[in-house]
Amino acid sequence: MKRLCTICARGGSKGVKNKNIRPMMDHPLIAFSIKQAKQSGLFDCVAVSSDSKEILEAARKYGADLLIERPVQMATDESAKLPAIQHCVSEVEKQLKVTFDTLVDLDATSPLRIVEDIQGAVELLERKQCSNVITAAPARRSPYFNLVELNTKGFVQLSKKLDQTIVRRQDSPKCYDMNASIYVWSRNALHGANSVFYEDTMLFEMPEERSIDIDSEVDFMFVDFLLNQKRDLYETLFL
Repeated sequence: MKRLCTICARGGSKGVKNKNIRPMMDHPLIAFSIKQAKQSGLFDCVAVSSDSKEILEAARKYGADLLIERPVQMATDESAKLPAIQHCVSEVEKQLKVTFDTLVDLDATSPLRIVEDIQGAVELLERKQCSNVITAAPARRSPYFNLVELNTKGFVQLSKKLDQTIVRRQDSPKCYDMNASIYVWSRNALHGANSVFYEDTMLFEMPEERSIDIDSEVDFMFVDFLLNQKRDLYETLFL
């Protein structure tokens, strides 16, 4: 069983400038994902894809096995991430002349995950032999109870209705917030895919406190606070 980990990090972030190499706990943000992948012991190769020389240099410094230059057209504000992952996988397989069985992408802006989350998501895919696994946390709002939208007349209604009235959120169907932290695919599923959802997509649950994705300055400050609250745990990545 051969496994590849990709970490795709473009240089043109607008919400938080240079966030992928911005220092956090004295290390560039992308370093957390590289070190977590390495410490998991799962991967034959950890590859970082970027359009930024600064990001690729930071990735080299923190132990990435391969550096993949992302094409400019895959690194715009409008670019989807999935083609960048597919490009990275294709380039790694071409360079190493290896075909990987399990493909994992770690989001560089989700440093709060722990090694056991990566191991658990990969184990779930390989045990269930499904197309892919996504990670998510229990949702704080339920479309059946307290998540609302405006209808065509401009009036408020629940986003999803059930036949029976729900009077407690705990009684509504379980819902989850995708945290974009870890994606796991079988090779056949990733090849040619244009969505992360398949008929047999499975979910690996992570707690809310490990599911924050940095997309704003407030996110960055909050994640930095949480990392420092468990500094002893995360510092072990860099020993």
